[in-house]
Amino acid sequence: MTTSDINMAKIVLHEEKNLQGRTHETSNDISDISTYLSRVQSVRVESGCFMIYERPNFMGTQQLLRRGESIENLSLVGMSSGIKSIRLIPVHRGQFRIKVFEKENLTGQMNELMDDVENIQDRLRMSEILSCQVMEGHWLLFEQPHHRGRVIYVKPGEQRTFREMGLGSIRIMSLRRITDIC
Repeated sequence: MTTSDINMAKIVLHEEKNLQGRTHETSNDISDISTYLSRVQSVRVESGCFMIYERPNFMGTQQLLRRGESIENLSLVGMSSGIKSIRLIPVHRGQFRIKVFEKENLTGQMNELMDDVENIQDRLRMSEILSCQVMEGHWLLFEQPHHRGRVIYVKPGEQRTFREMGLGSIRIMSLRRITDIC
């Protein structure tokens, strides 16, 4: 990511619902928002693309937000306790490659992908995805076919199990590259 990409991203966190109360603006990842605000009950993305999390250290329920989007009441998106951490999703201008595995710890049937998959059962003949290795790009993994349900953001590196992300026993059924959506 270039310095200009970072400078272009900005999210505004609000302590109260309806974009009210004390605020904190940032262009960076925050692993524990309590360092800056006692709570976050609403949010607005002025530029860039961010993933918000219901728990510290990028854990629990996740929600993708793009430039111009806001959430005025987090309980409407399943985050009734507020936002506890945020992650900037950097702009990626290269190729996209991910290896997906049917079992945890990068084992079982494996497929290497370079594009979106709306239904892993139909296209890959896999029952589910339980681990992955991102070689290039940034990806969104979805619990249901056709990019629906709970979502997980993964960046380059290994994800040996999704349970480590505080999501319980989530099964991945579709995936999407983060390209022009941010």
